[in-house]
Amino acid sequence: QVQLVESGGGLVQAGASLRLSCTVSGRTFSNVAMGWFRQAPGKEREFVAAISWNGGTTYFSDSEKGRFTVSRDNAKNTIYLQMNSLKPEDTAVYYCASKAYPFGGIYTRALDYTYWGQGTQVTVSS
Repeated sequence: QVQLVESGGGLVQAGASLRLSCTVSGRTFSNVAMGWFRQAPGKEREFVAAISWNGGTTYFSDSEKGRFTVSRDNAKNTIYLQMNSLKPEDTAVYYCASKAYPFGGIYTRALDYTYWGQGTQVTVSS
């Protein structure tokens, strides 16, 4: 059974940093692309960041460029989302997602991903 477990969320003030983690079990991790999405109350789930299977390529939504970085540690079956200079509008539940098939590129659409975590809440106060 494939499981993705996010951690690292919390309540912080604007300008602070957080690092989210997502650990994958139940499948081969080192050859699949991964992504981060978020969903704020009353809004649709939106793309945040993506990383290729080997970590060589990353991509961010425009609002996160320069503030967020994404990385992976294949030895730990874990990806990370480092979030700096957080803003109140970053408040959301953050989800990690995994592709079903190996290799490929990077993917920004939620429908491209098969496996999802349960999410971790990030709240940024002003």
